[in-house]
Amino acid sequence: MPLKERISAFDGLDITDEQREILEAIRAFVDQEIIPVAKELEAKDEFPTQIVEGLREMGAFGMRIPTEYGGLGLDLVTYALAIAELTRGWMAVSGIVNGQYIVGGMIAGHGSDEQKAAYLPRLAAGEIRSCFSMTEPGAGSDVQAIITTARRDGDEYVINGSKMWVTNGDRASVIALLVKTDPDADPRHTGMTALLVDKQPQVADQGTLKVSPPLGKLGYHGVESVELTFEDHRVPVSATLGGPDKAGQGFYQMMSGIETGRINVASRGLGISLRALELSLEYAQQREAFGKPIGYHQLIQKKIADMATRIEASKHLILAAARKKDSGQRADVEAGMAKLYATETCQRCAEEAMRIFGGYGYSTEYEVERLYRDAPLMMIGEGSNEIQETIIAKGLLKRHALV
Repeated sequence: MPLKERISAFDGLDITDEQREILEAIRAFVDQEIIPVAKELEAKDEFPTQIVEGLREMGAFGMRIPTEYGGLGLDLVTYALAIAELTRGWMAVSGIVNGQYIVGGMIAGHGSDEQKAAYLPRLAAGEIRSCFSMTEPGAGSDVQAIITTARRDGDEYVINGSKMWVTNGDRASVIALLVKTDPDADPRHTGMTALLVDKQPQVADQGTLKVSPPLGKLGYHGVESVELTFEDHRVPVSATLGGPDKAGQGFYQMMSGIETGRINVASRGLGISLRALELSLEYAQQREAFGKPIGYHQLIQKKIADMATRIEASKHLILAAARKKDSGQRADVEAGMAKLYATETCQRCAEEAMRIFGGYGYSTEYEVERLYRDAPLMMIGEGSNEIQETIIAKGLLKRHALV
């Protein structure tokens, strides 16, 4: 039996009629096309081909790509709330969209005119997929510790090294890759360059790019995460994001993607929390114990109240960060706060939902156990929550330094 009043990422928020119309369409797609099949596909770890095709037809892959390149040109607020709604259906779906969002945003913001024309229309149409690759087997939150190199050889770069946990890395046609072009640079970040590595041969002798089989994961099934290994892999110098004269600016270019990426992860955390609350409210009114529905027992009410309150707080932190970023301002502190709080809330809501469901929450027959497996990744992705605390504190100290 459905809830009398729905649980939504955008109800109660101050948004425009146009934003609401877009979000209503996304929500309807989630309810009709994602939720009914997510359980079966996730259990098989199967890529959601039909769902992706539906998203292509809706223009979802071009939500943040400028209209002049065939995208929808949506603001970050609308996109963030759309991602929350997609994640409410199944986190894998928002992960598939996320690659286009980060890489498309980097190309739109930093790419050369030639790169924009070559990639953005195809990304917007969903004709090609993209992935964002920074993490290495020995370097995660400490981005400056990467060791993958790109050595200049005439008009080409020769890439050697490995990248880890690359979501969409197998199906992606273009990889936004962070490499060291000057390993001796001091400070280290000034020797980093972002390359757009196209899997289609760009030079005569391209060398080797190995894609591992999908890595085994606790959750986040349905979308592949792989290791990429580059062995004397060659790309033209023109593959430098923004053009050859932008070598050495890769750290800043990638971090611009990460800042909005943290808002994205916060939204995905919100989506899991919304679904956890939605399922908990339904179950708490159907399951009876000691002569009445468990939702009328005070301990269960405390859990529901806590979940709902934290969800509302998460919404407004995400909204504040997205609006500040939309205004053109730096939003590192706000994005960090939104990511930290919304993803910790996500973990808490998933666990509380499992407790409310009791033994059924541990059963694969119910959706709750999937939420519980998907939630932890949100606290790790786009910089661990421990790193977010450092970013928030350093940012505040810098903003409010003593005169």
